[in-house]
Amino acid sequence: MRIGIDLGGTKIEGIVLDRSARELTRKRVDTRQASGYQAILQTIAELVDHLEAEIGAKCPVGIGTPGAISAITGMMKNSNTVCLNGQPLFEDLQALLRRPLRIANDANCFALSEALDGAGKGYGMVFGVIMGTGVGGGIVCNGRLHSGRQHIGGEWGHNILEPDGPNCYCGHRGCVETLISGPAVAADYYRHGGSDALQAGDIVASAGQGDALAEAAMRRFLDRFGRALAMVVNILDPDVIVLGGGLSNVKQLYTEGRERLAHYVFNDELITPILQNVHGDSSGVRGAAQLWRVDEM
Repeated sequence: MRIGIDLGGTKIEGIVLDRSARELTRKRVDTRQASGYQAILQTIAELVDHLEAEIGAKCPVGIGTPGAISAITGMMKNSNTVCLNGQPLFEDLQALLRRPLRIANDANCFALSEALDGAGKGYGMVFGVIMGTGVGGGIVCNGRLHSGRQHIGGEWGHNILEPDGPNCYCGHRGCVETLISGPAVAADYYRHGGSDALQAGDIVASAGQGDALAEAAMRRFLDRFGRALAMVVNILDPDVIVLGGGLSNVKQLYTEGRERLAHYVFNDELITPILQNVHGDSSGVRGAAQLWRVDEM
């Protein structure tokens, strides 16, 4: 049995999987981000204790986190749960839980889950895409996560797509994340004369109802999706692309979005499947548990 912990900005979710990746139990608690770093550590420890009490056994633990661990300092970086940044999260949790851990970016956990027993099952190289509040990704090759030497494998969200585009928190302008994330779609709609009260889902719905401003925003979104993902396909040439996050529910991504991708890819034909995820919001926590593969336990 394996425990997975998905450390989110507002919620922390824990799950126990058995050898067949069948869910045995799960629990979700508040992150308590406002209470600070030590409170988050304690919350994770209490959640692990609860899960182990439920199943009556001590288990390996995998952690999915926002951001990544710096290959230089060993500290957390690029986390939108800002109190984690600059902290030795991996070492502190190992000491608190008194066992070896495995830890990975939440997008990597999503990709691993979908590659092992989700939409990407049976494919050699899987590129998992997260498109929600931010844009991230993960690479799984033959069932193994490829996080890269600097722990940034799959981070296509911070490729620069439009050099004169919106400012990004990373210090650059026009990153993919600033143009095709949920907040980015809403901001683009507003910049072109739309209401600032509409979120991405509202804009998608309005486009379907004939709103001209929303239709134009969707055309820009789908074209940017195609251009951004073409960079990934031209480099990795994955066997399948699996979409996750809130925007993965936009049906046009699998039709018009795929057509725009085909237009920009350096090939005469695009044969790469683009699939919606199977496990939905559970992909991250399942992937965290699957950082411990059964054959390695």
